[in-house]
Amino acid sequence: MSNIAGRVREVFRGDQRVDADALIARLDAVRRFLTAVDGLLPDGDLVPAHTLVERAGTRLALSRDHTVVALAGATGSGKSSLFNALARLELSPVGVRRPTTGVTHACVWGPLEGANHLLDWIGVLPRHRFVRESALDADDETALHGLILLDLPDFDSVQRSHRLEVDRLLGLVDQVVWVVDPQKYADRVIHDSYLREFHRHRDVTVVVLNQADRLSPAEVPRVLDDLRRLLDTDGLTGVPLLATTAVDPAGMVGLRETMERTVAERQAALRRLAGDVDTVVAGLDQLVGSARPAGGPDDTAVNGLNRALAGAAGVPAVTEAVERAYRHRAGAATGWPVVRGWRRLRPDPLRRLHLPGPPGDQSDPAESLVAATSVPDPTAAQRSALGLAIRAVADRAAADLPAAWPGAVTSAARSRLGDLPDALDRTIAGTDLGLDRRPVWWRAVGGVQWLVTLAAVVGLGWLVLGYALRVLGLPALDNPMVGAVPLPTALLLGGLLAGLLVAALTRPVVRWAARRARARAEQRLTARVAQVGDEYVLTPVRIVLGSYAQARDALRDAARG
Repeated sequence: MSNIAGRVREVFRGDQRVDADALIARLDAVRRFLTAVDGLLPDGDLVPAHTLVERAGTRLALSRDHTVVALAGATGSGKSSLFNALARLELSPVGVRRPTTGVTHACVWGPLEGANHLLDWIGVLPRHRFVRESALDADDETALHGLILLDLPDFDSVQRSHRLEVDRLLGLVDQVVWVVDPQKYADRVIHDSYLREFHRHRDVTVVVLNQADRLSPAEVPRVLDDLRRLLDTDGLTGVPLLATTAVDPAGMVGLRETMERTVAERQAALRRLAGDVDTVVAGLDQLVGSARPAGGPDDTAVNGLNRALAGAAGVPAVTEAVERAYRHRAGAATGWPVVRGWRRLRPDPLRRLHLPGPPGDQSDPAESLVAATSVPDPTAAQRSALGLAIRAVADRAAADLPAAWPGAVTSAARSRLGDLPDALDRTIAGTDLGLDRRPVWWRAVGGVQWLVTLAAVVGLGWLVLGYALRVLGLPALDNPMVGAVPLPTALLLGGLLAGLLVAALTRPVVRWAARRARARAEQRLTARVAQVGDEYVLTPVRIVLGSYAQARDALRDAARG
């Protein structure tokens, strides 16, 4: 039992007054609890709280000037006789046929008009409503003005409808006077099914040992002591216990004075509702406990989720394509111009995945706006890993929560699972992979390649021209010499060798740069995929944890009586 339940269990107001504003604040806290857990906890567990909020709001709105007191008891306990004796009129039928009281009768002290709405809500038929207002009484009944006294059916009636009516009314009245007789005061039905259930309503409970005239003067104290022992066992320590007899007006003095005091205080309705709040809070306490929720899943679970999302999104395939695309594009920009055209005939690896192609590629201008990619679908193993990662996130987040909440956290974590594939695909398609610009060194190496190629072409042309002149018998030009090698030959061979040398020196640099480009792309894709995981998995989990925190705080406020 948590601290909240402990505080509720010990509440016994006795003569303490219940502040109406404080009670309304507690009811508002119960409303906040219901709002926080709406859709997260089983509806069946929340029925008492919903009933309390609705019933309390109606009761407080109808009338605070009336006090509804019910006489409840078993067959033959003399409830109807007490009812008539208090009213000093024969209003409720009394007889030997059992059960005598089949419907609820009401007696109103004061004008009936002011109590009709309350009696309509309670469910007492108009023909069973009576007014205790007579000019012959002078001021004898003034002390009870505002009292609505109910004579309930017998709770042990053989007719099930009678028992259901008693149970319904016991949830609506402000105060209950339990009537027992010397023969059946220890009956298990009244103690196990009713009195024990009213231990949180001790401050609006009165127990009377009726028909005390059937006992000898020496027996009355012993029976009262034994009944007090039973009440203490039921958790009703401190409730008023009176001996009454309807045949002697002196035997009604104590009960009538109790009624007058209850009416004068105008506290019964507030105390009853405060007890109802105590009962509901104690029942709800097991749903929230006292654990302080974590802010969300721990880093280990989140990192595992991000890895699983990256695998399902095809990040490894995309980063591999980035590395190959970098080498492809770098080769096209820095390679020997003679073979560049042949390289461009090979498709760009990123284009195969419907991802952005080389800068300036306008083969499909609208493709950059299309969310779908051709990234391979996740394998069964990757889908399974993602499901396990999501489950791990939910389990870690709900590790310290009461039993009612892990299911809600897991449902929240999986609530947008169907939207994840499209979201991941859009994220991959919209991520800047870092290949949109040509590095400066590509241009420099490309320029060098053009220069050496131009030198080779010039040398080749020079040699061809000299050969043609000799074939035609025309005087050939004297070729300048570079050491022992003619200049045209030096230009041709030097250009070819320089081009091959530049390509050979550039190749390891390209591989190194491609790996760096792959690492950058992997970092960017992982970060974007993590954002998707945060939005589609972690945020719903945090919302549930926030609802739990709100519910826990609201229930803590509701428990402050």
